Amino acid sequence: MKKKFFLFGLTVLFCVKTFAQGNQAIATGNEADHQKMMNFLHITTLRPGANGSGKPDAPNAANYDESKANPYPILPDPLILNNGKKVTNAKIWNEKRRAELFEDFDREVYGRLPKNIPKVIWEVISTTTEKNGNFDVVVKKLIGHVDNSGYPQDTVNIHLTLGTPATATAPVPVMMQFAFIFPPGFRFSNPPSSSEAVGPNWQQQLLAKGWGYAVMIPVTVQADNGAGLSKGIIGLVNKGQPRKVDDWGALRAWAWGASRALDYFETDKAVNSKEVGIEGHSRYGKAALVTMAYDPRFAIAYVSSSGEGGAKLHRRNAGELVENLAASGEYHWMAPNFMKYAGPLRWNDLPVDSHELIALCAPRPVFISAGNVGDAWVDVKGMFMATVAAGPVYKLLGKKGLATDVFPGVEHGLLDGELAFRQHNSGHTDVPNWPFFIEFALRYIK
Repeated sequence: MKKKFFLFGLTVLFCVKTFAQGNQAIATGNEADHQKMMNFLHITTLRPGANGSGKPDAPNAANYDESKANPYPILPDPLILNNGKKVTNAKIWNEKRRAELFEDFDREVYGRLPKNIPKVIWEVISTTTEKNGNFDVVVKKLIGHVDNSGYPQDTVNIHLTLGTPATATAPVPVMMQFAFIFPPGFRFSNPPSSSEAVGPNWQQQLLAKGWGYAVMIPVTVQADNGAGLSKGIIGLVNKGQPRKVDDWGALRAWAWGASRALDYFETDKAVNSKEVGIEGHSRYGKAALVTMAYDPRFAIAYVSSSGEGGAKLHRRNAGELVENLAASGEYHWMAPNFMKYAGPLRWNDLPVDSHELIALCAPRPVFISAGNVGDAWVDVKGMFMATVAAGPVYKLLGKKGLATDVFPGVEHGLLDGELAFRQHNSGHTDVPNWPFFIEFALRYIK
């Protein structure tokens, strides 16, 4: 018995050591690639990011004082062309201004998609009828095999699950979620409250309305760290070589993966591919907004607690900052060029801001969500301000924005237009706003 316990102890120590070594290898890879990008950009130092420890006396403590939050109050105007002329109608917006904004986001923020991205072949590996709560669901497990014949050293297989009501007699709308995969034994530091933990989950809420759901695993498209940039879809296209300064980062790679899932939905008779939405929370909220902006086939978006790099204004000094995304832990989400705005350049040197990313979703409906307790890091007010500033584009296209620039109270949703905003009274989670999003979505998708 003592020998068994001794061997078990050695196994645990080995696993812990291996996990720690793996994290150390990732951190080392992050630092090495990050430094390489700095060298490419001729940057010697970057300003430090905000310290999110919550301790006001910590070095570089994150700012939550609204009187200090807007050092650059004037935002770029989404309805002014690069030549200074005003966008006065939908034709000019669609044919000229959108292309200008995409060029700026491609070059300076999220990166360009390469022209030679290989094709994805979808394989249904299993089809079963299962119970999800009280609902009978046809569940398909799929693998999207990316053609790696041009670089066999890398393999990319996208993991996707599709669930549709077993009783459906016609193609159904589908909401697709970017899903986190947590390691065994993971526990949230702030678990959901009892009111969040009971009741139907998001999938069951959709099934109750006759919708389907899909779950995509973004890290099967591209790893969520800089060390993985030599692999995944980015590494496959680059044949393992470092990125160029305007190459795509993980956010655009994940969005590309979502678009390839939508390609599959267009071939599946169980899905109404004209009524597919995208949802993500936190870093995947950023990816959901990028997906919605870049792929006009998505009908609706639920963007939860996306913060900096998502719906939060870059020009805001509140919570997470540009400098955080430019540091070695998160730079891989963005194009390398984005790092310049935490070094030799400032936030107001960015040619675009997040309200213009939201505007690129127009005229389609977008629901911006955040929490209250413990969600200050994502700068809830900065996301609200960006949503307000996207409103003129929606108005130009005959749609409704938020109809007010007064920051609403917690749990007071602004849900009457194609742009919607609601802050729930829980923490960093998308759970409490799912029912409100679904009611919002039912106005557009029947």
